[in-house]
Amino acid sequence: MPESYIQNLFAERIGGSQYGKSTAIYKFAKIKRAKAQALAAQPGGTLIDMGVGEPDEMAFPEVVNELHTEALKPENRGYADNGGPRLKQAAARYLDRVCGVKGIDAERHVMHSIGSKAALSILPSALIDPGDYVVMTTPGYPVFGTHAKYYGGHVHNLPLTSQNGFLPDLAGIPADVLSKTKVIVLNYPNNPTGANATPEFFAKAVQFAKDHNLVVIHDAAYAALTFEGAPLSFLSTPGAIDVGIELHSTSKSFNMTGWRCGFVAGNELLIKAYGDVKDNTDSGQFLAIQNAAAYCFDHPEITEKISAKYSRRMDALVGVLTRSGFTAKKPGGSFFLYVAAPKAAVRKNGDRIVFANGEEVSQWLITEKLISTVPWDDAGHYLRFSVTFSAKDTAAETAVIGEIEKRLSDVTFEF
Repeated sequence: MPESYIQNLFAERIGGSQYGKSTAIYKFAKIKRAKAQALAAQPGGTLIDMGVGEPDEMAFPEVVNELHTEALKPENRGYADNGGPRLKQAAARYLDRVCGVKGIDAERHVMHSIGSKAALSILPSALIDPGDYVVMTTPGYPVFGTHAKYYGGHVHNLPLTSQNGFLPDLAGIPADVLSKTKVIVLNYPNNPTGANATPEFFAKAVQFAKDHNLVVIHDAAYAALTFEGAPLSFLSTPGAIDVGIELHSTSKSFNMTGWRCGFVAGNELLIKAYGDVKDNTDSGQFLAIQNAAAYCFDHPEITEKISAKYSRRMDALVGVLTRSGFTAKKPGGSFFLYVAAPKAAVRKNGDRIVFANGEEVSQWLITEKLISTVPWDDAGHYLRFSVTFSAKDTAAETAVIGEIEKRLSDVTFEF
């Protein structure tokens, strides 16, 4: 069959005439394929999925009831455009009461988002011109950088390493890159490392932005999932509102991944620019969902219960992996545990399996142990375990953790 003329019409940003011809396989596609093959090879086997990046439970019943109530109201049926007042007001209260952020005006400093991913894809069009740079962390969530490159921008990655507490070294940005940089994107608690930022680091980031005329975008999707103390907001840093914005989401903190709702808050001019582009991108999330999200932000005790569950599971998982030879340390937040990948596994019969990187370890764990993780080889060789595995109660949690330990008990890992 002759090649369609359409093949030559694709934009260069997604590959141009070569779009769809790459034989490279994305790591998550490799994981999916390996899981299917492993289950086919071991009929009746049970896969323990530690790679899931979303909550394992539904939204709380009271939140679902709120959605139902709001969905029945005729005044909520129309276009939401750039959002209703209830979510904005709840967001301002949330930032004040939970995060200690003072002086947020609901009308000037807050706007809803159809989830953080949508906001991160919209914001580059308000900020990035051809040749501009955005500084991002690696490993990290790539969406802002992907869209920045769509607009002709460039991405400079700063590695997150254990030696620096998984905080980026802003001083490590080359001078020629820094002179063309407009935006720094941060994410704490961090995906995938689980690390928390510190007030000192945020203060340094604010000063760095002021010194070099930069915008700071803080993706706080996991902000409330902390295991000690109150959530740390970038906006609670003196001067932060002068240089940046922060993204909050109901997906992780309230078990509402598929609901697609959150908010962007911070610098008034940046919020206005985000809103202007957003107004030409979407017509807003359904107001019933926005109002249910507002209910959540007024009930942070929901997140406290969710965090307690993840903290309990994290303690158990850290114990198992430590006993299995991993260097595992409970993170400051999120539901991710980021551990150095082993270099080899030795079976009791002496057979030694050597791994070149985290991806090879991940594939082996799926194939041999029916344990799924996510590899990260961006800044060293690591595995990301998630404690969002399926378990209906604490007894089921204990059973899953016990099964992981059992499956790992017949090998010795070398690091």
